[in-house]
Amino acid sequence: MRRREFLAALGAAFVPVDARAQQAITKKRIAILVSSTKVEDMRRAYKMFFDELRRVGLVEGENLVIELYSAEGRSDRYESVAREVVATDPDLIYTGGTPLTLKLKAATSTIPIVTATGDPIRFGIVASLAHPGGNITGVSVDAGVEIWGKRLELLGQAVPKLKRVAFISTQGGWSGAGGRAVQDAALRLGISLTSALLTSPLNETEYRRVLGSIQRDQFDGIMISDENEHLRYRVLIVQLINQIPLPAIYPLREQAEAGGLMSYAWDVNSVVRRNVIQISEILHGANPADMPYFQETSFELIINLKTARELGLEIPAELVAGAATVIE
Repeated sequence: MRRREFLAALGAAFVPVDARAQQAITKKRIAILVSSTKVEDMRRAYKMFFDELRRVGLVEGENLVIELYSAEGRSDRYESVAREVVATDPDLIYTGGTPLTLKLKAATSTIPIVTATGDPIRFGIVASLAHPGGNITGVSVDAGVEIWGKRLELLGQAVPKLKRVAFISTQGGWSGAGGRAVQDAALRLGISLTSALLTSPLNETEYRRVLGSIQRDQFDGIMISDENEHLRYRVLIVQLINQIPLPAIYPLREQAEAGGLMSYAWDVNSVVRRNVIQISEILHGANPADMPYFQETSFELIINLKTARELGLEIPAELVAGAATVIE
């Protein structure tokens, strides 16, 4: 052995084992892009997601670097922030919502993307659920646009003589397939449906403006669209509606738990857990093109009887019996 090689080997032998192991760790870098939650609030708002990452062995600072991005409720920023994220060339991008996913799809065909969206085939996100075929996989929380009409039907069962409903959404939510499904359901049920449209940027002031304009004597109930942009203000929405007060049906379980009358929702925790597993598999070498895009099929009715009593409502026994969870 040459003297130089001998000295190098001898030096390596005296490097502590932990230090050598640490040097061998390659940190993966993921970018998280959300539609509305401010960057400084993301770790609190998405606590379960970060907890799940640690549970599967992805620990920030040890084997993972996490970069946070937000469009801060401005849909007009989706394209530019998507390009900004792609330009950093992370190992993986995690996002949520159909609009942001489509902007990322347009910006990159190589960086793996894990997401939760509406129907990924109908919106052109992937070629098929079984074989996505590109750089995107995730979970679809869309059981079909009929789910929007189903929520209106459930509100009608809970509220006797429901005739006038305010529908809270963006213009895209109102004019899109989901909004049209609600309008069709309202026509079928003999309900007068009025849009109460939010405009960009979506922030607390905008929600207060729109919900503050709804008068109790003008409507019998309220329905909230299930657009991803509402996530950041999901509890504020409940608080503002309870101030009117009017019965409402919500798209998130958390909103019924926070005092909303009722929700018909997919299991957020289940979706997050599945997304994290997909992230872990990709970071360990799996190809998103070959990873099935999971279809969430479990929707649960949650009824808050305490809120019903405060609103003076007697929820039909058969509706209560069909609920997955009843909050007393």
